[in-house]
Amino acid sequence: MQHTPVLIVGGGLAGLTAAIHLSRQQIPVVLVEKEAYPHHKVCGEYISNEVLPYLRWLEADPAPLGPISLTHLEFSLVSGKRLYAALPLGGFGLSRYAFDHFLYHKALQNGVAVIRDEVTGIGFNGQHFEIATRSGEGFTADVTIGAFGKRSGLDKKLGRSFVQKRSPWLAVKGHYQGAHPDHVVGLHHFDGGYCGVSKVEGGRLNICYLVQYDSFKCYRNIEEHQEQVLFRNPVLKAVLQQATPLFDRPLTISQVSFDPKLAVEQGILMAGDSAGLIHPLCGNGMAMAIHAGKIAAEASLAFLRQALSREAMEESYSRQWQQWFRHRLTTGRRIASLLQHRHLSGMLVQAFGLFPGMLPVLIRKTHGDPIQIPVYAGGYEI
Repeated sequence: MQHTPVLIVGGGLAGLTAAIHLSRQQIPVVLVEKEAYPHHKVCGEYISNEVLPYLRWLEADPAPLGPISLTHLEFSLVSGKRLYAALPLGGFGLSRYAFDHFLYHKALQNGVAVIRDEVTGIGFNGQHFEIATRSGEGFTADVTIGAFGKRSGLDKKLGRSFVQKRSPWLAVKGHYQGAHPDHVVGLHHFDGGYCGVSKVEGGRLNICYLVQYDSFKCYRNIEEHQEQVLFRNPVLKAVLQQATPLFDRPLTISQVSFDPKLAVEQGILMAGDSAGLIHPLCGNGMAMAIHAGKIAAEASLAFLRQALSREAMEESYSRQWQQWFRHRLTTGRRIASLLQHRHLSGMLVQAFGLFPGMLPVLIRKTHGDPIQIPVYAGGYEI
């Protein structure tokens, strides 16, 4: 078996961020990703500007990719009632197709060993990990970071509690050519779900929505469901009717679970969606994944440089994860619960209309402050 100090399972934003961070500190990293780059993912593709200082520290500023600056939120109810608000920090629109591919090349440039394979098992004996792959190649590692996404076969093999019950959510995403204000993130409510609309590089329109499966299954296909359900919101209807699909067919993912997860499972530091999934209506999952990759890398560094014991590393990572993300996830679940009730959602919009300063306050509860960049002296963070 090949040994590596750190093995990362999954090459999305959290996994790639952690790999780049560790490689900058001369830590050998193996990253295992089952898909070839570049590839599209079901994602809202909005990123809060809170991550920009950290991405620049990683020398991974996304500016050359042509991201779209996003400064305002438009929110609509099924009735068509709308609210507008400035995004406190602002953000940018960038596809996972472009961004993940960009970070992948950055990781390669830094010396990260990126292997296209699928991890089929992870064992931990309290001292080191043994990792099995689909190809038969095996690894041992001192630290393992799990960044394998919303739901994986590994979750079942690890016996994670959230996979024990079915989730009612289905997500649908596509890219389109269509008219939409460049600077606006649209969030549009419909019976059984909500839809995000914003532009990404090249002026393409990303439309991604989450729907309860019980609402969706009554219809023969995605197109019929859109016409019969999403079109009831006149704002969303106008967007969809003017949009020309750029994909042969939309991407879909089922069993999307927003149940709480543990940040550390069987010694594995979980990052990104593997550690917890924020409702897409809060629009900040990409920034959270990048930030989680950072704190996973920092905890790993402290352990590998013997500044923390393994137990202290796990405790530190869990504590930081809760500190940065728990309240955001809780807020997201509460907002989603409110929007499932038309009467309550109407009252919420009415309250925001009377007190417009409340909406930016709510947005801040699902976003963070600009990420502080790490400072190292003598190989240790100070």
